[in-house]
Amino acid sequence: MANTRFLQIHSLHGYPAVLLNRDDSGLAKRVRYGGHMRTRISSQCLKRHWRVADSAHALTEIDGATTAIRSREIVSRRVIAPLREAGFSGEVVDHINTTFQKVVYGDKGDQKSNRQPLLMGVPEIRFLAKEARQFAEMPLDDAKRALKEWTKSCKQNMKVMRQQTQLPGGLVSALFGRMVTADVEANIDAAIHVAHAFTVHTEESESDYFTVVDDLRRIEEDPGADHIGEAELTCGLFYGYTVVDRKILMDNLAGDAELGGEVCRRLVHLIATVSPGAKLGSTAPYTYACWMMVEAGDHQPRSLGEAFRKPCDSTADAAEKAAAEHLAKLDASYGSGEARRVMSLNGAAMPGAELVSISALADWAGHAMCKGDV
Repeated sequence: MANTRFLQIHSLHGYPAVLLNRDDSGLAKRVRYGGHMRTRISSQCLKRHWRVADSAHALTEIDGATTAIRSREIVSRRVIAPLREAGFSGEVVDHINTTFQKVVYGDKGDQKSNRQPLLMGVPEIRFLAKEARQFAEMPLDDAKRALKEWTKSCKQNMKVMRQQTQLPGGLVSALFGRMVTADVEANIDAAIHVAHAFTVHTEESESDYFTVVDDLRRIEEDPGADHIGEAELTCGLFYGYTVVDRKILMDNLAGDAELGGEVCRRLVHLIATVSPGAKLGSTAPYTYACWMMVEAGDHQPRSLGEAFRKPCDSTADAAEKAAAEHLAKLDASYGSGEARRVMSLNGAAMPGAELVSISALADWAGHAMCKGDV
């Protein structure tokens, strides 16, 4: 039996002719590894698509899970706008707006350009909206005095509210963490750690030349294209790696083991089936993992990325073989303290791992997280 302090989720996804994640110049993100350039998908890109996925395994559909909003306009649109729509005094609402923006976004938060997008849970937003309405019902001078006093105690009041509320920052904050510069005690450690995915082989890219034809243009006017452009396309077999820290997850979920198990069950499905959504209309970048392995144990996590420091062939067979050989070396040198399950379209064996379907793999991961052992 292995104690589950960590879940490690490894995956391989193959994509043909796509542009999954772009840099500021519009080109595919890259990283040099082992002396060779690889195509890359950032962890931010992966996490966002898992968070917002609208599927049978959506995190937002878990019973009891509260949602969260990431924006620099939370106070403006969810706290202040309802007060203005309700017809409260404009002067009072203006003072509330300035005070709340600074409390939530920092001393310079009254200016939109100074705010960073902040992740807040619906319970937190409701708390702020309720507090703001109380001030809006006061005469201007009373509201000014009350707001000054409220500013001094707000952080403590928010702290008490969070202690009395499950998932005050929403499920997303509990899973992926958040940083609040204006209130250090509102920070939440990430329970799910996600590596940037990269191709197990050297980059494979091509510049795609395309044209746009004007349907109303007559041949005698101009037989050429109305627009000409270029876009980069890449192909690749990507290795992905995700770690779930059970201790942090249980702390963030107020000890709700059943919820933690359901999160991990769904997370395995999401990692396997959800693709980054860039250029959907022109590349249809949909694919499922061709290989996935989950490990449960209490040893310090370690990626299998080193298996691909020397680029391998761009086939699932070659990548699975490289991963298996590297894993066997790790077991021989450090000992194997993890229980393992693997899903492989090719039926490839991995050291110490039982071959299962994706549903069985997800259920096993959920059980390991819920019970704390396998």
